[in-house]
Amino acid sequence: MSGKGIEVFNKINIFFKEVKNELKKVAFPSRDEVIDSTRVVVVLVLIIAIFLGGIDLLLSKLVGMVVR
Repeated sequence: MSGKGIEVFNKINIFFKEVKNELKKVAFPSRDEVIDSTRVVVVLVLIIAIFLGGIDLLLSKLVGMVVR
């Protein structure tokens, strides 16, 4: 193997070692935090979906009245 090939593999190896070290510093959320955040996201998505559905319904009725 040429010198450049070995150098590439060394750089890849260093990269993965650095990634491993950085992952040790990450503060992952607890199970309860994940569940609470998921609930908030689901509720907000439902609220926005209902709001946009209502706007769509109103606008489609309005356009239907204008077209007739």
